[in-house]
Amino acid sequence: MYNRILVAVDGSETSKLALKEAIKLAKDQHASLRLIYIVDLTLIYTDLGAPFAVEYQKALQAAGEKVITACSALASDSGIEFDAAAVPIDTIGQHIYDAIECEAKRWHADLIVIGTHGRQGVRRFLLGSVAEGVARVASKPVLLIRG
Repeated sequence: MYNRILVAVDGSETSKLALKEAIKLAKDQHASLRLIYIVDLTLIYTDLGAPFAVEYQKALQAAGEKVITACSALASDSGIEFDAAAVPIDTIGQHIYDAIECEAKRWHADLIVIGTHGRQGVRRFLLGSVAEGVARVASKPVLLIRG
């Protein structure tokens, strides 16, 4: 049913649960997996005159690579076919959930797996939810894994 499963990770325990579920599903479906971490570089571009902007960008990219490396180790240990990437957002106004949807389309994913923290009420309103955004804009089925 699912041949290509895209899983968005962010280094949180919830995304680790989502990754573990995606690995189980990939094994069951004999599917390939793509792990992505979205590196939001747009804050750097809002104030180009800010000191240390280049160092900040490098730190964000390094953090993304660190998460991808850790998640790749889990996928590798499972024996499934997978690839992984830290995907940058460098367009002001693009949201993380838009970047996940773009990557799902580009890679021709059959399913998107993402963790959700399950915030409600005012916390949800103030903090927003990447998972909710993905569910809203996705052209593919989305599996939400609660933390």
